[in-house]
Amino acid sequence: MAASHLLVCVILWTYYYYISHGGDDHGFVTVPTRSFQPEAVCSDSRVRTLEPSRATVSVPLVHRHGLCASSQDSDDPSFTERLRRSRARANYIRSRASATGGTVTTRDDDTKVTIPAHLGGAVDSLEYVVAVGLGTPSVPQTLLMDTGSDLSWVQCAPCNSTACYPQKDPLFEPAKSSTYALIPCHTDACRNLAADGTGCTSGSDTQCGFAIKYADGSHTSGVYSDETLTLAPGVTVKDFHFGCARDQDGSNDKYDGLVGLGGAPVSLVSQTSSAYGGAFSYCLPARNSEAGFLVLGGANDMSGFVFTPMSVEMQTFYVVKLTGISVAGKQLDIPPAALATSKGLIIDSGTIITELPTTAYTALRTAFRSAMSAYPLLPPNGDFDTCYNLTGFSNVTVPTVALSFDGGVTMDLDVPNGILLDGCLAFQDAGQDDPGILGNVNQRTFEVLYDVGHGKVGFRAGAC
Repeated sequence: MAASHLLVCVILWTYYYYISHGGDDHGFVTVPTRSFQPEAVCSDSRVRTLEPSRATVSVPLVHRHGLCASSQDSDDPSFTERLRRSRARANYIRSRASATGGTVTTRDDDTKVTIPAHLGGAVDSLEYVVAVGLGTPSVPQTLLMDTGSDLSWVQCAPCNSTACYPQKDPLFEPAKSSTYALIPCHTDACRNLAADGTGCTSGSDTQCGFAIKYADGSHTSGVYSDETLTLAPGVTVKDFHFGCARDQDGSNDKYDGLVGLGGAPVSLVSQTSSAYGGAFSYCLPARNSEAGFLVLGGANDMSGFVFTPMSVEMQTFYVVKLTGISVAGKQLDIPPAALATSKGLIIDSGTIITELPTTAYTALRTAFRSAMSAYPLLPPNGDFDTCYNLTGFSNVTVPTVALSFDGGVTMDLDVPNGILLDGCLAFQDAGQDDPGILGNVNQRTFEVLYDVGHGKVGFRAGAC
């Protein structure tokens, strides 16, 4: 796997060069190997620049522990561990989906804010992180960006090493903030958490508590709190409700907490809806040496977007309907019933690999293997059964893959960034009758715009 991993990283590096020289021919992209060396410097040349005339606020995007950061971290979970966590997360999301706020202050007339989003490989996952500020004075926080969660939280002091996991930034200290406040137990804000098993803390009539258990078995608990959240210089969310966590257990480490972007009332999106209309978008970068973004608010320019209807399930999950798949420019013969799962396809920023119903996945795998028959197929690797040994080839020709959604919308996945991961096809089998999940690999380099108020989601290619 090490050799194929290196080769795919090089493919990622060279893709944009090749496309600019006409590399897409009849459903295939051939990538030259002469530039098969990773970038040595941070690159943000492909990040969309917001129009200053539209009174928007933009923050430069860097990967916290990648080449765009002032310091890097060599710690990295294994490929197998990343997939294990992703599979656990996908299973948890499926089980939930199958089961039956704050005032924003901006400068002048700002109507949107952009905050950083980065590939979080250095926080023991392939999830993405954003950099924000919390408290007064504002303290930097590095938070996992999660469309599959609602409640935002950070680790708070005091918290000893047995109760809190190690993180790169200092723990947030409520006692040092002039705007921090506990949310009282018997309030609407606290009662809104009751459905998640949270509420009044044990033995207390004054403190509202929270407790969250995640798919990988980790859990976080503490007190529900009120604070000022800084999204960018001069752009704050006052009375932002979040969890001040003082008891953690599990695989969480290094990042400071999580920002929830789901559809429930406690999410950041919902809490800022009066200012930003409940719309948000992001672009997930392909590599740590490239930058992405998270935007609160609708896009200034809608050109280039294609939109498909979207629904919100279980108050949290954003769901679209997959209607077809093509490989190398040819539509696969998949019976419509095989794609018409009851819950559709859940778009998730935290799941790595896209999971498809069995019939659809089998058709995709067969067509992709046929198109890649020139390259040696490796033995199955855990959840991956379509991986290649690309060592020794001077060029690699990768077939295009496109996903079609309700309304005639087609998402042409980035080649190879949105198709291959460590030399493996970035799809897997979800089971015949289970809802599918659109993972973050397929979303790479797209701006994904969630227009919750109008019930649609948009995709714009080549945004970062």
